[in-house]
Amino acid sequence: MTPTAAPDSPRHGDLRAQLDTLTTEAFRSDLAEIDRLPTLEIAGLMNGEDATVPAAVAEQLPSIAAVIDGTAERMARGGRLIYAGAGTAGRLGVLDASECPPTFNTRPGEVVGLIAGGPSAMINSIEGAEDSKELAAADLDALGLTADDTVVGVSASGRTPYAIGAVEHARALGALTAGLSCNAGSALGAAAEHAIEVVVGPEMLTGSTRLKAGTAQKLVLNMLSTITMIRLGKTYGNLMVDVRASNEKLRARSRRIVALATGASDDEIEAALSATGGEVKDAILAILGGVDGPAAARLLAGSRGHLRAALRAAAEQG
Repeated sequence: MTPTAAPDSPRHGDLRAQLDTLTTEAFRSDLAEIDRLPTLEIAGLMNGEDATVPAAVAEQLPSIAAVIDGTAERMARGGRLIYAGAGTAGRLGVLDASECPPTFNTRPGEVVGLIAGGPSAMINSIEGAEDSKELAAADLDALGLTADDTVVGVSASGRTPYAIGAVEHARALGALTAGLSCNAGSALGAAAEHAIEVVVGPEMLTGSTRLKAGTAQKLVLNMLSTITMIRLGKTYGNLMVDVRASNEKLRARSRRIVALATGASDDEIEAALSATGGEVKDAILAILGGVDGPAAARLLAGSRGHLRAALRAAAEQG
């Protein structure tokens, strides 16, 4: 664990100077009396601040798209998408990664969220963990990082050593790297191959980057994972055809997805899902392609999981 410097040490003075330069840490003098306002007015102010975030994300769409294309190319070869961050940024990465298996039927470890200090840091502050580049490198080494992986360092300030250390280490090993921050010209962006710098401006509560900055990071992470999965064939149009039916709600959703994709009767849908072991994508192919369960599985394997390509192959086979 990195020792904490004394309050009057040079290190603390340097850190204060750094924070003074960050947009995310700027003081809003116009909100200095916010605690004296009626609750409804504070809620309106906060809602207005949040409404500015999508426009800031939109300015970074070319960079986001470039990262997605590079990630999808690598994941198609067996690579992984790995997020690395500390505090709120790390928690958002873990959240996004944890939602990929039930939504897109990703394999365990295919999308990974690393948080400085390990899993316990999800609910507890781990002192000093975010200050260690070496810890980030060790966490990536434990995963057996390869050049087919993508590592996205996430840090609102763009100066968190853990996130910077992750992209530096990953880039040295040939992996694709991106730095997601909320300050322009960030050290994280400079360390990564791709800088995604969503400048949302000062927070309503000075320095509370779980607010607009956190929302911006969540929106970008949603894009990175969701659109990468679209590129990998995990959807058919806007239908989640790789959804994992692990409970009754998801089983009902599976039947509905097959119905929306095929227009088949309830009996046909149940028969197709039964013949394909409950696999939504296989069931759709069985109905639309006129093939049995094993043939559907073979066609999808041959098309690397892309349903449209498998349907074309089924049509060609006659």
